[in-house]
Amino acid sequence: MKKYRHSKKTVIFIVIFNLLISFGGGYAIRFYITFYRPNIQTSENPFIIYVPQGANFDTILDSLDAQQCLRNRKSFIRAAKEEGLPERIKGGRYELSTGMNNKKVVRRLVLGQQKPVNLVVSGNIRSIERLSAVLTRNIEADSLSMLLLLTDEEHINRMGFDSTSLFSLILPNTYEVYWNASPQNIIERLYKEYNRFWSEERRAKASSIGLSLDQVSTLASIVYEETRYQPEMATIAGVYMNRLKRGIPLQADPTLIFSLRDPTIRRVLSVDTKVDSPYNTYKHQGLPPGPICVPSLATIDAVLNYQTHNYLFFCANSEFTGSHLFATNYSDHLRNAKAYHKALNERGIKR
Repeated sequence: MKKYRHSKKTVIFIVIFNLLISFGGGYAIRFYITFYRPNIQTSENPFIIYVPQGANFDTILDSLDAQQCLRNRKSFIRAAKEEGLPERIKGGRYELSTGMNNKKVVRRLVLGQQKPVNLVVSGNIRSIERLSAVLTRNIEADSLSMLLLLTDEEHINRMGFDSTSLFSLILPNTYEVYWNASPQNIIERLYKEYNRFWSEERRAKASSIGLSLDQVSTLASIVYEETRYQPEMATIAGVYMNRLKRGIPLQADPTLIFSLRDPTIRRVLSVDTKVDSPYNTYKHQGLPPGPICVPSLATIDAVLNYQTHNYLFFCANSEFTGSHLFATNYSDHLRNAKAYHKALNERGIKR
């Protein structure tokens, strides 16, 4: 049999060729592991990673470690450095799902692709401190920074509000915002929603009933504190509109409770009508200086579309159903009020 002999050059070529194949294969595997192999642990819910403003790469690693969401920490670090993440960190709240590879994770962090959080604003906010806490409940900023902005007269004046009318700006709803939104970002968003809500139609309606937008919100806040029973909101608004038109003091108990700064009061006493406050509608005629709470959207619309009738009085139903008894004259009202106060006494409600 004939034997083939390879030259020295041929042998060297074969060796080098095999080495290149081995190196190339190893490089391909490493490349796949670094960027494309799934690297987020299996979980029913997404992993939530918080990256504060001014954070560095170690902060991101600490957050990932705390969640124990990485299958291979070293491969993530390689991918992050290859993509320049340490130099391009963007603060935010990020969701990482099962099966994501390092390429997707790093890209999400580099591009700042956050998942918004819900900012839920309800209609029972009665103080600026409470409002500040609500607006920062699910975001990075703290309530103090929000409070400082909300009490910055120059800032809120630029939007057409002041310290007494500020609650008019706030509309109860659920807003999607980013976790790292600044207090100013939040207020700008609320102002945008305010202008969207107050359409030309609603503005025209307010004008037709003789109230400014702030006055509508102020009256709506009183109605909202009087009742959560929506079918009667427009009726109660009509009672107050009748009083305003006839120059009769509103004598709204919720304004006394607001003046006394005690929302736990369930029974208003005659002594309370003497409280010295511009919000005391027993002593001062007309609407108070501003809203006593953040009114619901339904209550605002109830004021804009108040019911036309001849009622001048109303009193809570003695059966505590949430409904009210309405009267056109004081004697009928006294009868209704007497029954209600008797029911309060029977239940031991003194305050």
